[in-house]
Amino acid sequence: MFLPSLYFEGLLACAALAALAWTLSVHLRNVAIVDSFWSLMILLQALVYLTCGPSVQIGSSRAGLVVLLVTVWALRLSIHITWRNHGQGEDRRYQAMRARNEPYFAFKSLYLVFLLQAALAWIVAVPLLGAILGAKPLALLDYAGVALWAFGFLFEAGGDWQLAGFRADPANRGRIMDKGLWAYTRHPNYFGEFCLWWGFYLIALSAGAWWSIAGPALMSVLLIRVSGVRLMEKDIKNHHPGYPDYVRRTNAFFPGIPRK
Repeated sequence: MFLPSLYFEGLLACAALAALAWTLSVHLRNVAIVDSFWSLMILLQALVYLTCGPSVQIGSSRAGLVVLLVTVWALRLSIHITWRNHGQGEDRRYQAMRARNEPYFAFKSLYLVFLLQAALAWIVAVPLLGAILGAKPLALLDYAGVALWAFGFLFEAGGDWQLAGFRADPANRGRIMDKGLWAYTRHPNYFGEFCLWWGFYLIALSAGAWWSIAGPALMSVLLIRVSGVRLMEKDIKNHHPGYPDYVRRTNAFFPGIPRK
């Protein structure tokens, strides 16, 4: 089931939260806080679809399952990013954007950063709409989606946990993290996110929402070709001389056996 009016309500809620985050960023002079709000924009949409959708679907097993999964994912990611960025100032990538768009970047960031992120979150979250509104009973494909979601969640959270521990050790200052999951892919957090969203799509597909494939497809493009791997690697290689050697040994995205 696809309800355009309900989907539009999700966009409005997402844009409202983005505008609130922008107001806070102007006060803090730090647009990097958008990263902490990204997953919350998606969670807010799920709650809108659950509470404002047809009442017969609100108590369904699939709707409750999807909202639980997206809540766990969104809160963990937001808390992790907020904790990681606390006291660090504005990220270098956003500083470069600020420099390119002065003067009046404080106003421009409303649409260049926050509303753009809201629009992307709106498209990415479309499988949640299909899954929550789906009337079909839970089936094998739902369980496959949950399994893929769990694998992705653990891969993402595990990679973040390993990197946080590595960075906390002063002896590792200036070194490249190439242990644990980071020995098999240079971006285990992005790969985990990739799996997680295709897991959401399998659940939506089981509900009959095949049309929601635009969500995980866009997320895949963002992670691999736009704001994920490509942008991050461009920034890292300029600040870590040893990174090219790590690149030669380790797959960029999909995990693989390290090369000698």
